[in-house]
Amino acid sequence: MKMSEIDLRLDALKQAYQNGGLTPRQVVGNLLEKAATYQDYNIFITLLSETQLEPYLHKLDQSDPQSLPLWGVPFVIKDNIDLAGISTTAACKEYSYMPENSATVVELLIEAGAIPIGKANMDQFATGLVGTRSPYGVCHNAFDFEMISGGSSSGSAVSLALNLCSFSLGTDTAGSGRVPAAFNNLVGLKPSKGLLSSSGLVPAVRSQDVISVFALNAQDAAQVFDVVAKFDEEDEFSRDLAELNPPVWHKKPVIGVPNASNLLFDGDQLAQENFEKAVEMLVSEGYKLVEVPFCSWLETAKLLYGGAWVAERYVAIEEFIEQHEADMDPTVAEIIAGARTLSAADAYKGSYKLQHAQRETQLQWKERGIDCIMTPTTPTIYSIEQLAEQPIQHNSTLGTYTNFMNLLDYAAVAMPTGFRDDKLPCGVTFFAPAGSDRALLQLTDALHGKFVETSGAKGLPVPASNPACFTDSRVIPLAVVGAHLSGFPLNKQLQERGATLLEETETAPKYRFYELNERPILKPGLVKQKSGGESIALEVWAMPKEHLGSFLALIPSPLGLGKVELIDGREVVGFICEPYGIEDAREITETGGWRNWMRQRTE
Repeated sequence: MKMSEIDLRLDALKQAYQNGGLTPRQVVGNLLEKAATYQDYNIFITLLSETQLEPYLHKLDQSDPQSLPLWGVPFVIKDNIDLAGISTTAACKEYSYMPENSATVVELLIEAGAIPIGKANMDQFATGLVGTRSPYGVCHNAFDFEMISGGSSSGSAVSLALNLCSFSLGTDTAGSGRVPAAFNNLVGLKPSKGLLSSSGLVPAVRSQDVISVFALNAQDAAQVFDVVAKFDEEDEFSRDLAELNPPVWHKKPVIGVPNASNLLFDGDQLAQENFEKAVEMLVSEGYKLVEVPFCSWLETAKLLYGGAWVAERYVAIEEFIEQHEADMDPTVAEIIAGARTLSAADAYKGSYKLQHAQRETQLQWKERGIDCIMTPTTPTIYSIEQLAEQPIQHNSTLGTYTNFMNLLDYAAVAMPTGFRDDKLPCGVTFFAPAGSDRALLQLTDALHGKFVETSGAKGLPVPASNPACFTDSRVIPLAVVGAHLSGFPLNKQLQERGATLLEETETAPKYRFYELNERPILKPGLVKQKSGGESIALEVWAMPKEHLGSFLALIPSPLGLGKVELIDGREVVGFICEPYGIEDAREITETGGWRNWMRQRTE
């Protein structure tokens, strides 16, 4: 393998390490060499030197590649997130400081074996969706040097798209973790607010800030998410994922889309065609799409910059801006300084508008019966020259479908949907209520490869979909075959314990299936055979580990929990039946599953 061809996708890189054909030192050396060839892209504010990287490499030298979940994985950090011993600038030279400690999220990644490669360029103080508002230079698009990269997490996205890291950290207050993903053919995860600690993050809008993840695919994003989605007692905005209880999705997600009159593309026909093709693709894949009146979301988007939340940007750097406003990017200074005219009354008016929007949008979710909503990630894309002509207006347009996300407390994932006729990447965003992060990533994983074959700008393949990648380590996959299936009487026992449906599948062809004699609720018995047997339909649910004991206590003899082999060879915990339980039972193996049998039984 030539060094220039290193596959930095997480599983591919881990495999290369385990096979002994590659070392972290080789990877890091290669990336530093390659990064030097992209200096005119203005990707990095600080690229770590070999001396600065040595402590991380030395630590890995003393451990086994399989000992840590992200062993030897290189990543890039947006320069408003602290890395100990490396200056944090937030893209403002006069503001820079030297942190003694890394941000909590960065520390978790390093503890997991990841290697920080550099601090990325960004729109100053994370105020912008464009990637042009930095004294360190305009960050250029990975596909077209004359086009904007998107921001504010510009360098984070472009470094990944150009294969200079395996994943990168951005932030996302108004869309900064999704807009650059769309413009550079990447997956952008904007986690639910509070799931990733904001300790060590230079605030933009403190109550709405989220550290985000850029990845080449949803499977990589999920691996990073599992490492960093940890409750932080030191962060007053931190939330525990286990405490969020998003609605259970349909077996095949029902997806809302904005109605035609609310879809805005700023006259960009190519962007509109790409979104329409995405809608057609989902329909052809059997997804139910429901049109949603989108006015409440669009009006909420205007609050983030057009309302009192700009005051939070001012509060974040109040002392600095009062002394150094002339040293700031002019557009950024104009936006933040505008907060000086806002009053407490304006803040209350804004909170009332947001409360109204929250109620209106919640009603839409319920009335439409949707699991998530899909929008274009942006209405359009601009050239660097176009952006310079109308910096504030064009930036505002880019936030049409992104600015409302944190205000309304959603998780969101930006996904590539192919290339326009002008060869520029395009994408959509899926979003759903807080806590839906893994469900959104699993949906993205199911669809990503149907739109594009490769990620980023260097042709790395999109992996085959794998639902097993999105199971929380704090939950246990649980196979159910009978009365606990969706729509059946005992399914509530799963939902009451916070379990969520992962997938519909079937057993390996090694089982016999029976209707047991127990009443009042009919139940089946599943018995594995030494030879012969058939495949039986089932559902796999994610059960929080802390609730498994109380669930087990509800299971009557002769049933119990054991290992069930699935059609793809995986083994998961599931319902099994002791052999004596089927002595007087009725065999129903030929029906293929409980749902079929119950349908036949009533005919």
